[in-house]
Amino acid sequence: MNKRSFFIVGKHAVLEALKNPNRKVLRVFLTEESKKNIHRESQNQNLLKDVKVYFKNKKELDKYSGNEDILHQGYVAEVEHLDSLIIKEFIKNKTNLTFACLDEVTDPRNIGSIIRSAASFNLDGILIKERHFPDESKLMYKSASGCMEYVNIFKVSNINTALKFLREKNFWVYGFDAKSKTKFTEVEWKGNNVLLFGSEGFGIKKHTEKYADFLVKIEINDKIESLNISNSAAIVFHHIMKSKK
Repeated sequence: MNKRSFFIVGKHAVLEALKNPNRKVLRVFLTEESKKNIHRESQNQNLLKDVKVYFKNKKELDKYSGNEDILHQGYVAEVEHLDSLIIKEFIKNKTNLTFACLDEVTDPRNIGSIIRSAASFNLDGILIKERHFPDESKLMYKSASGCMEYVNIFKVSNINTALKFLREKNFWVYGFDAKSKTKFTEVEWKGNNVLLFGSEGFGIKKHTEKYADFLVKIEINDKIESLNISNSAAIVFHHIMKSKK
């Protein structure tokens, strides 16, 4: 049975979907120039093999992204969802894992940027509440710049239940809170960890904070109230990657 399909736009989003053997690409809409670019940049791979390709001009492709004001760059694809991942199965027989957990983070651009950073710095996955994950958002795919294909996304029905389960499986949960007195750079990042980030405007919910073993902060200029969540995540992911090496 086929899965539900949807459209993604943007050069990197479409190219990486074509490269992913686990991603079913049903149709690709390209300009003549973008087709030439695909052949130029992927000379050793026939990325368009077994894919229906339709040639359109820029104006015809605008209808796929015009309402959201996203640049399609001459690349549009109709794809199916990847298989859902189950965290209980994923963590079996694995150690030294690092997950990010997004509590009430809903902005597709921020989520896409966090996914891009998670792929860049080799995080093992991202937990997010299923109903808050915009899994067909063109903006999220464009912001992730192709990295949707390389990050394990665990969509959970309840964040608190997921955190409780991971704590029982020997994970430490670190909540990021600007009011904490502990700098996250002072932590010795070993073993299994969950990095808990709150919403863009309100931070970690009180009843979710109870599932954090520690609260830590990113040290920034005292005159600045806070960092954008995607910037915060990138800083943290990079530091932890270096520490775990």
